[in-house]
Amino acid sequence: MAYEPRFTISSRLLSLVEQIAVLRERIQGAAVELSWIPALQKDTRTRNGHASTAIEGNPLTLEQVRALEEGRELAAADPRSSREVLNYFAGLRYVEKHARKNTIRHEDLFKLHRLLADTVMDQGEAGFYRTIQVRVGRHFPPAAAEVSGLMFELLEWWNRESMKLSPVLSSAILHYQFEFIHPFADGNGRTGRALALWELYRRGFDSHHIFSVDEYYWEDRPGYYKALDSVRLAGHDLTGWLEYCAEGLRQTLERVWLRVQSFSVKSSEKLVLRPRQEQLLKLLRDHGSLAPAQLWESLGVSRQGAMDLLRPLLDSGLVEKIGGKKTGRYALKQP
Repeated sequence: MAYEPRFTISSRLLSLVEQIAVLRERIQGAAVELSWIPALQKDTRTRNGHASTAIEGNPLTLEQVRALEEGRELAAADPRSSREVLNYFAGLRYVEKHARKNTIRHEDLFKLHRLLADTVMDQGEAGFYRTIQVRVGRHFPPAAAEVSGLMFELLEWWNRESMKLSPVLSSAILHYQFEFIHPFADGNGRTGRALALWELYRRGFDSHHIFSVDEYYWEDRPGYYKALDSVRLAGHDLTGWLEYCAEGLRQTLERVWLRVQSFSVKSSEKLVLRPRQEQLLKLLRDHGSLAPAQLWESLGVSRQGAMDLLRPLLDSGLVEKIGGKKTGRYALKQP
């Protein structure tokens, strides 16, 4: 039996897909200046590695993950936590290397899972479909005897039918159905998110590999799991899940646009935005300009904390102060 995803193109979903297209075009247009692409790719790889493993409970901070990405050792960190992140980087490199592969086979999934889960599985064997029944919260995935057949159907759909849909939709469908089947004994979350990313790469949606949707899922972890569960509760109608993933991709692209602006400024040192700095830039973009007190109140930080966030943005030329000393306000610097 062929896999046939069931969903409706709601007005909200259509609007989100259109907004995503506009944001993507803006980002692609800015990518003419390629000198900053490697730095942005490195930053994205770090954020993906942190977010996807953190969703599964990995305790390492973003800065610790950044250190691992740069090849530095973490003497004080739990070895398994470090290994999970390093494995994720290996899996990500595999996906990047095979980004435009036309046909994805079982062997490709086994290789990816082996890279992601080697030596960090609680049960089962890396690179092989499960032979045991598993439980995910209140969800009992299909029996082990059904896994191979269901994965064959999913791969057939991915290789033959997914191209008929927007990659925004096909990546989300692939993500959900993989998690529903839960084909491996452990490590399915990381693998499913890596496959969704692979689909975006494969379709040329993220040709420069600078999007980190997993950050959205990590920051909204309860909402992420609720959205996954909602499909089962809706009789396997994927509409709500597709809307959730599209909203996540839209917000991700908004963040990428801010990062593109920070990396493309004409300064000797490219700026890697911290989450609070992204929030600050979004506030300035939405409000036009803000007084210092408005900034630190909106960010929930002290006056000194706000200045620590602002200083690199001012030095890089991304933000400027306008008005007098007592009446000054901060705004995004116009090109």
